[in-house]
Amino acid sequence: MKRLGKNSKPFFPDEMSNRFYGEHISDFSSKIVADSTLEDVNLLEVYSLKEKLRVRDPKSTLPDSEDFAFLRDLGLIKTDGEIEKLTVAGLLFVGKQSSISRLLPSAEVIYLHYSADNLEEYDARLDMRQPIVSVLDRLTEIIQNDNRILNVQIGLFRLEIADFSEKVFQEALLNAMSHRDYQSMSAVYVKHYPDKIVIENPGGFLDGITEKNIITHPSAPRNKLIAETLQHLKYVQRTGQGVDIIYREMVSMGKPYPEYHVFSDAVSLTLRSSVEDMSFVKFVVAEQEKKQIILSLAELMILRYVTKNKQIKLSDAKDLVQLSLEDTRKCCLNLVKLGLIETVGKEYMLTARVYEMVKSDVQYTRDKVVQYIKAEQQARATIDKMRKENIIDMIGKGKSSKYVLVKS
Repeated sequence: MKRLGKNSKPFFPDEMSNRFYGEHISDFSSKIVADSTLEDVNLLEVYSLKEKLRVRDPKSTLPDSEDFAFLRDLGLIKTDGEIEKLTVAGLLFVGKQSSISRLLPSAEVIYLHYSADNLEEYDARLDMRQPIVSVLDRLTEIIQNDNRILNVQIGLFRLEIADFSEKVFQEALLNAMSHRDYQSMSAVYVKHYPDKIVIENPGGFLDGITEKNIITHPSAPRNKLIAETLQHLKYVQRTGQGVDIIYREMVSMGKPYPEYHVFSDAVSLTLRSSVEDMSFVKFVVAEQEKKQIILSLAELMILRYVTKNKQIKLSDAKDLVQLSLEDTRKCCLNLVKLGLIETVGKEYMLTARVYEMVKSDVQYTRDKVVQYIKAEQQARATIDKMRKENIIDMIGKGKSSKYVLVKS
């Protein structure tokens, strides 16, 4: 917005572009903020980032740098002629609140809380034009304070399942702030309901990314410098990894899959709090502990699907885990090797041992018929082979028939 006396109105596109420049730079977050100076830097925010980095990565030498050298190394300030100015990423990581409001008012995150009594109108609102990490810390605190914890006893081990995992929420929010379109005047919205969190950010998926390949598509951040800074500060392990972390945490905790909805100019992500399958959660934790293994996200997704749907074809598994047919086959073969699934014709299903751990007695009894039929078919094939090779012979007919060894 630009201020006209006591009133304000949106910037027009040409006015917006004149405020940020950088020769041949496609990454908006790397552009220089024309009207910025080093006076727009919040030194307390710089100190905070350096101290947090010391904790997150004790081996890093970045925090030992002088404050502005620290910002130069991260690309958060750049020289414009002989004057140092903030980049867009710099403004969003260490800018004063007043500077963000003045120089990039679109960089806003709005938190809305809804109660169970009224899911249509929010009962609390928080508007934030603050540095990215400050927004992350503030909203994480709000979400965690409202979280319920489910304690699950698994042998001697106690597992805590929160309504909304801190790791999942932070990854989702950082993804939104990294990938949003800062040239749009819309804000990022975090809508907090009793049973779900919905995060909406302006800017649709980049070309080539869809809901059907979002887990495995190569990283393509809209704001590369923001993503790289988060990586350098150890808020993410590597750029573009957030989606699979979100999926893995949700699947292993028995929660519904993350729900992405894509519009031409926006993306929304819904994270639900419910636990759909507690027996699956207990099984996965116990099995990984017993075998000292860590199942991949794809393996967890296949197991979860088969637990719920009884069987899966390789082609369907490929679409589910968003991998190539060959990589999907390798995942299935590894699960077979671990004794978790087996092949039945052209499909995969849980082994009887796993069924006993994740299904009720009634369900297992019904599904056990499949195991019986399979065993009978194998026995029939063995008997026919032995008769053909003249190892055994059948005497009698009907119910009175029996097989005897052929004398040599």
